[in-house]
Amino acid sequence: MVVQSLAQPLVNGILLGGLYALIGIGMSMVFGIMKLTNLAHGDLLILSSYLSFGITQSLGLNPLLTVILVTPVMFFVGYAFQNLLLNRMLGKGAESPMLVTFGISIILQNSLLAIFSPDARALTSNLASQSVIITNYLSIPVIYLVDFFAACFVILILNFFLKKTYPGRAIRAASDDGNVAKLMGINIKRIYSIAMGIAMMTAAIAGVLVGMTYNFYPYTGTQYLIIAFGVVVIGGMGSIGGTLVAGVILGLAQVLGAHFFGTEMQLLSGYIVLLAMLVLRPQGLFGHN
Repeated sequence: MVVQSLAQPLVNGILLGGLYALIGIGMSMVFGIMKLTNLAHGDLLILSSYLSFGITQSLGLNPLLTVILVTPVMFFVGYAFQNLLLNRMLGKGAESPMLVTFGISIILQNSLLAIFSPDARALTSNLASQSVIITNYLSIPVIYLVDFFAACFVILILNFFLKKTYPGRAIRAASDDGNVAKLMGINIKRIYSIAMGIAMMTAAIAGVLVGMTYNFYPYTGTQYLIIAFGVVVIGGMGSIGGTLVAGVILGLAQVLGAHFFGTEMQLLSGYIVLLAMLVLRPQGLFGHN
């Protein structure tokens, strides 16, 4: 009976972890390559949700199909963000880029608030109401399955891109040693801009799926920034593969915390796991000293 009662929260936690991994992978990538903490990550993710919302309202597309339009738009947003703002801060310490991203976060939140109002929005889809019935004690929400497999797909594609393509190898070279990469003829600033664009493409996919799974508001970017931080810290700074494991751990911690101690303990359970990781292994599960 105990196993039956735990089956549903365990499955939900694992599948939710996929969405958390997708939320955090862009931040992990940016930190690993540029050693940059992007405080606007959550708000750029929510911007993707609103872009998808606007497209569905205008063209009547299924929200899942809007990924095809939103991801290239967010690539150019990320590229311009890095090229026009953050590249100018290179070599000026970690504080200057962080302050720039904080400023962008505030601008995005207030812009979305002015355009869309503070009302809750959602990307309505049939997937949100469908479930796969396994047993009388276990059913799997279809939208959670989509979130999880999308995360696995994005991580596999990103790993392939970074290891098997010339731009990916150039990004890794710039991450390992920027000065040596320059001597090899790599344009560091351009590579950083491409890396930020790719990170924003992952945030765009996460933003669409977040909008299909939950309601969102102009100011909920902060909530997803904290989730991204948790994934990055648990998985290890810059570890792409570690984000999935970290997302599952964080998702399980929150869902099981809510199951055993009540819904008011859901977020706290995740923060306790995050704090334990910082104490026991501050470099993360897959990070390096």
